[in-house]
Amino acid sequence: MHTFSSLRSPNFKNYFIGHTFSTIGTWIQQVTLAWLIYDLTNSATLLGIIGFCALIPQLLVSPIAGAWIDKVNKQKFLVIIQILFFIQTITLGLLYRFDFFTPTVLICMSLLLGILTAIDTPLRQSLLSLIVEDKSLLSNALALNAMIFNASRFIGPPIAGILLSIIGAEMCFYINAFSYLCLGIAVARMKSIQSIKAVGGVGKVFIEGVKYMFKSMHFRLMMCTVVVINMTASSYVTLLPIYAKDIVIGDEKTLGILWGCAGVGSLISSLILASKKQFTNHKLLFIQNIIYCCVGLFILGISKSLYVLCFAMFLLGFGISTTNILTNILIQNSTIESFRGRAISIYTSTRFGFDAVGGLIVGLLAAVFFPTYLMLIYAGILGIYLFIFSLIKTPQQ
Repeated sequence: MHTFSSLRSPNFKNYFIGHTFSTIGTWIQQVTLAWLIYDLTNSATLLGIIGFCALIPQLLVSPIAGAWIDKVNKQKFLVIIQILFFIQTITLGLLYRFDFFTPTVLICMSLLLGILTAIDTPLRQSLLSLIVEDKSLLSNALALNAMIFNASRFIGPPIAGILLSIIGAEMCFYINAFSYLCLGIAVARMKSIQSIKAVGGVGKVFIEGVKYMFKSMHFRLMMCTVVVINMTASSYVTLLPIYAKDIVIGDEKTLGILWGCAGVGSLISSLILASKKQFTNHKLLFIQNIIYCCVGLFILGISKSLYVLCFAMFLLGFGISTTNILTNILIQNSTIESFRGRAISIYTSTRFGFDAVGGLIVGLLAAVFFPTYLMLIYAGILGIYLFIFSLIKTPQQ
């Protein structure tokens, strides 16, 4: 069955198992933190600031990290990063246990988490092209990798909601710490992986990568789409605790359900992409998924029904995921090995960096405007971009 064909690679199978545990743990922690912050402070602004601090290093650190990644042993350094994640997450649990969860501490810990993630994300992505021996299966491996992320969005938040109510936040942090060890052990057990390393200083390598990627009109257009989608459609992440607590009048389980519905949409998206051997008419695919995001945001702006909001979350999860995964696949398939770390870091820094900017903006605006009005405004902005995007001629047309 083509959907899971890349799992025939022993190295990728090891990575796949470790990545599964790690990503579920990450989502458990993300939901736990979001609920704790809003429950303890009742501040939408603080939600936006902390989300911004967790993601902005992707914009500032990730591009330089990509140049560094192309110069080092990717396998060895991915193990080291998992150990650092483990230490950071254990620290979060201890801070909560001893009642040190102040806004300043949370902001600092979010920044540290963001810096580690800015290195970890392109490192994981660039390693994939090395551990899949049959390069014709790379697109499938990338889609399956995204499927794990999206399945975890479906599984992790409801699990987090249940665990929060049964064993508490501290144990949720420790579960995530254990999940990082699982990935570190899985990567360490792989057969030794060798890669072509970039030559020269980090600054020179970084500039070479930027020039290499942005000479392509198609790449520039994809990056614009990633910026707009993640600044507008992904802004729901910051507001979701507000929707769960104040609009639906629910609890941490409600937050888990809403987040899980976005995960279902993302999971189905990645399964569809994993089943495809090749992609034609990229522009039409992008247009379809921008429309799904517009509709999802519009529904968030007009409905207070949990069931209807779940449908909106499904649409947003599907549309955002397809746009991001397709972009990643197209970039990896068209980039030579010695530039891959930098290419991926430019993509991830754009995706998560502008996700951070959008989250900060919507968090600050939510202190002044009701969240439903903001979602309608964002739906309008995305609709305008859709119109402009549809008019631009591309080589795929």
